Amino acid sequence: MELDLSPKLAQKLYGGDGGSYHAWCPNELPMLKQGNIGAGKLFLSKNGLALPRYSDSAKVAYVLQGNGVAGIVLPEKEEKVLAIKTGDAIALPFGVVTWWYNKEDTELQILFLGDTKTAHKPGSFTDFFLTGSNGIFTGFSMEFVCRAWDVDESTAKALVGNQKDNGIVKVDAGAKMPEPNKDHRNGMALNCLDAPLDVDIKGGGRVVVLNTKNLPLVGEVGLGADLVRLDGNAMCSPGFSCDSALQVTYIVRGSGRAQIVGVDGKRVLETTVKAGNLFIVPRFFVVSKISDNDGLEWFSIITTPNPIFTHMAGRTSAWKALSPEVLQASFNVTPEVEKTFRSKRMNSEIFFAPSN
Repeated sequence: MELDLSPKLAQKLYGGDGGSYHAWCPNELPMLKQGNIGAGKLFLSKNGLALPRYSDSAKVAYVLQGNGVAGIVLPEKEEKVLAIKTGDAIALPFGVVTWWYNKEDTELQILFLGDTKTAHKPGSFTDFFLTGSNGIFTGFSMEFVCRAWDVDESTAKALVGNQKDNGIVKVDAGAKMPEPNKDHRNGMALNCLDAPLDVDIKGGGRVVVLNTKNLPLVGEVGLGADLVRLDGNAMCSPGFSCDSALQVTYIVRGSGRAQIVGVDGKRVLETTVKAGNLFIVPRFFVVSKISDNDGLEWFSIITTPNPIFTHMAGRTSAWKALSPEVLQASFNVTPEVEKTFRSKRMNSEIFFAPSN
């Protein structure tokens, strides 16, 4: 059966005045289930609070838009309260408790991509809420709640039952919320827009890679990630992950064209991609993108914390490493054609600026 690799948009699952949560469905994007990958987006309006929760999956969060506050509690550790902004990436091992808050006028948008091999449903995140109408303690009897928290029944009923909303609420404008601690960002978050560039090619594009060196928590999550910004009409070299990793790509902004080639040299996807799209590149399949006039920006996770890629064009491509005789015989071309081929792209790496 052929897999549907076409890009998809997220669907709204729940929400209210405080914001909404959207996710990609494995039934619409089968590679999510096959690759054990989950994907979702959180939207918080002003004074919106995403109630404390933990998940059955390890994730990487990426702030698509806005400024806000994140609360993160690692197992048996103190709460970390972080100021977050556009471009921040945060590694979230499974089982951590998180909450998210927006006190600004601009909507806060956060992307979640993660590994669902520990999840109840392959290809989907399941969140367990600490409070709200679907909070964990709504399922326990009052006897158990009272004894667990050492409170009387009236107090237990208030704690369990007063919050009628689920998932996301809107906090009163005058309510006091925790202030971020600047020291809490250390080792917890990396801003991909401010971080040193791993690749910077004039007229081509730029890359920041998240790995165990610049964000050690990705080792616990088991995922790597990168932010790629492709300039207008530039091309990203055809390439593949050579360590059997899946690449899950969310288009942050801009638009362009993408092609994926798989087994037996068959093109399995040719499509236009635009902001909001999510698509997945299967293991060892080769992918390339060409941006439109305004450029193309995407955030990807790779299902290994320190990914390795092989590129099929450019100065560092596998072709340049092969001997001339092997190339000539493999392509069945004359020495002159082989020399012409080898002489090209000697100064270009990964990204190719448009020709004048």
